[in-house]
Order: sequence, then C-alpha cells, then structure tokens
Amino acid sequence: MRYLLTAGQMRDAEAAAVAGGATLVGLMDRAGAAVAAEVASLSAAGRVVVLAGGGNNGGDGWVAARLLHEAGRDVLVLSAVDPRTLPAPANEAAATASSSGVPWKRADAAMVSEAGREASVVVDALLGIGAHGAPRPPYDVLIGAAAEVRCPVVAVDVPSGVDADTGATPGPSIRADVTVTFAAPKLGCVLQPGASRSGELVVVDIGIAASATTGVPEIWDADDYARRLPRLSWDDTKATRGRVLIVGGAPGMTGAACLAAMGALRTGAGYVTVAVPAPSLAIVEAKLTAPVKLALPAGPDGSLEPGAVEAILQAASRADAVLIGPGLGRSGATIEVVREVVSRLDVPLVVDADALFALGEDLGQVAERTAPTILTPHAGEAARLLGSSSDRVQADRLAAARALAVGSAVAVLKGPATLVAGEDRVVVNPSGGPGLATLGTGDVLAGMVAGLVAAGLSPLDAAVVGTYLHGMSGDMASRDLTPLCCTAEDVVAYLPEAVRSVTGAALRTCDGGTSDE
Repeated sequence: MRYLLTAGQMRDAEAAAVAGGATLVGLMDRAGAAVAAEVASLSAAGRVVVLAGGGNNGGDGWVAARLLHEAGRDVLVLSAVDPRTLPAPANEAAATASSSGVPWKRADAAMVSEAGREASVVVDALLGIGAHGAPRPPYDVLIGAAAEVRCPVVAVDVPSGVDADTGATPGPSIRADVTVTFAAPKLGCVLQPGASRSGELVVVDIGIAASATTGVPEIWDADDYARRLPRLSWDDTKATRGRVLIVGGAPGMTGAACLAAMGALRTGAGYVTVAVPAPSLAIVEAKLTAPVKLALPAGPDGSLEPGAVEAILQAASRADAVLIGPGLGRSGATIEVVREVVSRLDVPLVVDADALFALGEDLGQVAERTAPTILTPHAGEAARLLGSSSDRVQADRLAAARALAVGSAVAVLKGPATLVAGEDRVVVNPSGGPGLATLGTGDVLAGMVAGLVAAGLSPLDAAVVGTYLHGMSGDMASRDLTPLCCTAEDVVAYLPEAVRSVTGAALRTCDGGTSDE
C-alpha cells in the first residue's frame, strides 16, 4: 500500500528530510530531473514550454527546463513572476537555468495560448501543493489559457488549480496527462475531481520519506487486494464459505434486495437468505433462484410489523453477516423495526439505503454496537446522518468519512474515489467511474461487502476489497458496453473478470476439485 499525503504532511516530511541532512537545493534538483525525464519519455523532439510559478514548484520547473536545454531540447520558460523575486532555492534554480542559456518570458494568457499551440509538451509548474481556493491573478488567466492546450501536459506534484488536500477545483484548473509527484501521491490527486485532472500519477523518490502515521490516507496496490480475497479449500461447504442474510425488498423495490443477493453470491457467499416483507415474497421467488427466501410480517403496503424484529433476529442467528436496507421502505413502522434490529443484533451488520434513512441523525445507535458494523452511504445519506448537507460532505469527503466511522464502525462513503474509514485508517478506492452512476449499483456493493464479511474478512478489509472489485467490475463493463449503457446487472456479470484482474487467474479449490455442499 501507499500513503497519501496532504500538503501539511508533505511539508513535515520535507522538513524531516532537511533535518536529516538533505538540502532544499538537492531536493529541487532531483524533482526537476524527474520531471525532465518524464517529458523526454513523452516526446523526444519539439519545443517544451515550461510554465513556472512564483514558488518552489516553479523552481522544479526551472530545473527541468535547464536539464532539457542541456540535453539539446528547444525549451521556453513562461514565468508568472520575475524570476529574481523567487524565494530560495527557486531563485537559484532560475538563475542557473538563465545563465545556461534557457530563454524565458514573462507570461500572459495570449503567450501561453500561442506557446501551447507550438509545443510538443507543456510542463505545468505554476502552483504547488500550498495553493488553496480559486487561483488568484495572474494565475487564474494563465491556468485558464493552459487548460486549452492540446499537446501532452506534465504537471509538477499536483495540477495547478487542484487543491492538494481535497481534490477540489474551485476555479480554473489544468488537466494533465501525467502528474509527477514526489515522495507519495497527494490526496487531492486521487480524490475527484482532482483525480480526473491528474492523469497518470508517477511517484518519484527524491529523498523524502512518506512515513505511516495514524490517519494518513492509504491507497492499496493489487497485491493488497489479492491477499485478502477468500481462498477456497477442498473441504469447504456452503456454510463455511459464509452465510448472509439480506433484509429488504419492499413492494416496488424488490430489485434492490435481489441485486444485493447476487452481489453476495458473486463474491463467494455460500448461503444467502433474502428476507422481504410478505407481499414481496412471490416476486423475489420468481427473480432469484439460489437464495433461500423468507417472508417477514408486514402490512399490504409492505410496511414491516413489530413481529418482523424477532423473525429477523432468529434468521440472523444462523448468519455470519446481515445486510439491512436495500429497498426496505421508509414507513414509520419499518423505521422502528430497523432501529430495534440495529440495537439488538449481535452479528456483523451492513447498514445500507433505507436502513441508513431509518437511523436519521442518530449515529449513537451505531457507536453503541459491540458487533462489527459497516455503513454504506452516498453523500446525501451521509449528510443526513451527520446533520449536514451534501455540499458540505462533498467539500471535505475525508472529514465526513471519518465522522461517520463512530465507535468501531467502518464507513464507506460512496462516490467518485470512494472512501473507507475505520480502525483509525482511511483507504481511498481508485476504481470505478461514471458507469456506476445508475440505480442498483449501490445494492450490488452492499451485498458484496456483506458476502466478504461473512467469508471472514475484517469489516475494513471487506469494505475496501468489495469497493475495489465493485469499481473494477463497473470499469470493465463500461469498457465493453460504454459507461452510458452500463447497468447494475452488468456490474454483477463482470465481477468474475474483476476478480481475475486481481488474482491473475480464476479462483480454484486447492486440489483443483469442487464442492457444492
């Protein structure tokens, strides 16, 4: 796994490196060399235009310009400020480049636009990790002009206009093809919309250690997912592979519970029971083949009756994990049943959709649970749980995810770059795209997470692995079917391919045999 740093954490790491004997000049030289190498790999000929700002990010750009010039490339630096006003060591980098013959001009928007049309590569070294909020003059117009260039763009550390801590783009921003970032990826480069502006992330070691500290966000590698996947044994049975109870599927919303059941089965659950309000039973019987079905006491409209509590608890006593909420309904009576079940259930519980609504703004029930709990809200549901607004949640998704992880709970804050928070950790999911923005995909995810918990994964691991496979499956379905045409059923169908992409081969029992009991 890799750690994702905020601007403040990066500055602390840099200070620690300097205290350990590194020099700012040396760090800048290595950073600039990495940028120059990436430019050379993208284009072996043609003009390179370096857009240099007024801080150390601009200094990295000046170093790259000098090295490319010394290698025989046609280089032009367009500087947002007089280089003589740069702070040390950026001013030294600019002076050295100028004395080496690197030409430069004081940049304006027209100049950036013209240079961008003539360049083979543009280097974005305007704003670094310390920039927050909408870019101010002259950077706003320079970034606006640079955003229109058609040639490849290499960003230094973070694309200009992207907040390094949140990924927000409150003003104009540059869309890079490659972002060369130092020591560790910056959080804003993997959170949306910053991730879509960053292109390929190239992480370079320049002598700054990105050490692990409590709460530093993580991004996992393929091996991290693969080694956590359930492994099947020759003596497995449907009971040992994990038993899942899914509670949901009120009339008119039976599909949600059915999709969740398929998500659980596709992630290896051996035994799935779907408990639905009695009026929905016939529909679910027709839609699902493998799962066992259970009718819950309910009125004609599907509202659960008080007797549903004991029926759910009795069924849960035979389960390794329970998922409650997909399409369950929001009647007052159903809400009361959900709240009592959440309070009394003593097995691992995934709370999704209408069950999240039933909690209202009362996360105290979750905090008081002793059995593992996983919450799977989107931004709107998270806002309700936190007594906030969707806009505020989206403005700082990291803080929202941490706030949702009350007590020992794990929170899955869904959306672009889904965040999983819990156990004093936050993991950022790199998979998934716009193809998942359609009804039913969240139900599939909830079922997958429940299936992985039932298989024995920890709540955090189940949430992280499930979220990644779900996103990968959506990406693969979108690749073949287009994001426009991707449906929740397609996400289920592509899950085997997503698993293969992680493991490198189809899962097999250890002796090559099979077991269906």
